[in-house]
Amino acid sequence: MTTNTGKVRTIQTTMVLAGLFSLVASAGKMQTPSVMNKTEPLPRDLEIQLALSALPPHLRDNATVYVLNPAKGFEIARKGTNGFHAFVARTGDDTFRGSWPLTEYRSDILYPIAFDQAGTKAQMRVFFDAAAMQAAGTPPGELKRIIQQRYKAGFYKAPERAGIAYMLAPVLRTYFDPDDSSRVITINFPHVMYYAPDISNEDIGGGTLGGMDPFVILRGHHGYMIQALGLTERAAVNREYQDMLARLCNIQPVWCLPKEQGQ
Repeated sequence: MTTNTGKVRTIQTTMVLAGLFSLVASAGKMQTPSVMNKTEPLPRDLEIQLALSALPPHLRDNATVYVLNPAKGFEIARKGTNGFHAFVARTGDDTFRGSWPLTEYRSDILYPIAFDQAGTKAQMRVFFDAAAMQAAGTPPGELKRIIQQRYKAGFYKAPERAGIAYMLAPVLRTYFDPDDSSRVITINFPHVMYYAPDISNEDIGGGTLGGMDPFVILRGHHGYMIQALGLTERAAVNREYQDMLARLCNIQPVWCLPKEQGQ
């Protein structure tokens, strides 16, 4: 006859074994070559230059700069003092929009961005969490599910105040309309982003990507209002970073800027 104490011990043992089996199975899944991180690091000096190009000149010298270690996530390359944080994401926050499946970690995403203090505490966490989980071997589909659940549960808070994120770099490769599809583009679109929680494009009478009128992206608690640089300012950015652009173009042809009409 089995006592109640014996039953409890049997149940506990079964639960422990099940938990161990689950961990082993999960570890095996995490280490499968098909889901391992394949991101190739940029040359360190190039990555730092590209990260800082997201900022206006007067903020670059005293900003905190990060580089991506594909085996661990983002690491501080230089600690700053002005409250701005710059880095180059290889998996951006827009990766987690929409219902389209994330089936692989792309090696061609290039997302230079810099946050002020408010954005560092809120928006930036998504980028860093994603990089760390990707480095740990989390499968792409699982990573998207986790991040989306965190957004839904309120784990990632909206910025606590009005603020700004800079994306003034001369090159950006990311999703064209992540709410709709996984289509990726390379663009020359230096711009600034103001935190715009729960504001729609209609609310501001917004324009569209590529135009000069402000518009809203990633609508929701973590939305942004985008303002592009003018054509004259954009041309100046391109001239300043022509050598950097040439290096990136040599590394991956998809990072070459598209030719302007008439060129």
